Amino acid sequence: MSVRNYVQFEFPSKPENVSFSRSCVGAFATQLECTLDDIEEIKLVVSEAVSNSIIHGYENRPNEKIRIIVSVMDEGTLEIVVQDFGKGIPNLDQAMEPAFSSDPARMGMGFTFMKSFTDELDVVTAPGEGTCICLRRTFSRPDEDDFPEGG
Repeated sequence: MSVRNYVQFEFPSKPENVSFSRSCVGAFATQLECTLDDIEEIKLVVSEAVSNSIIHGYENRPNEKIRIIVSVMDEGTLEIVVQDFGKGIPNLDQAMEPAFSSDPARMGMGFTFMKSFTDELDVVTAPGEGTCICLRRTFSRPDEDDFPEGG
């Protein structure tokens, strides 16, 4: 897969940046042939990934860093990478189970939603180093005219 277009941005781990991140990714995804429902699903998975970073990765500490990289691939695939540098996930298999949460006040459906609305979900995590979530969803192939040569 080769990248047609991408955007990368970082922001502090503040709750108000969840809506910012989902809006940015949703706007970027519109260059693919997807429906409004598709965009809402993409925004939902971004909300879940960023919220997990804030709540679990950083334990609600507001001045940590979250990085997002969104790429449009030649094949019409949208790839979203959400990375934090927090505490990591001690037991990834357990965290991927529906309704599991390290915070009893939470529903524990974040990874379930992410899996439901994407074609691929990869998680790389290490205790004390953080978590990187890569989400991919394929739409139709973008028109060549949308990406002129050299631009």
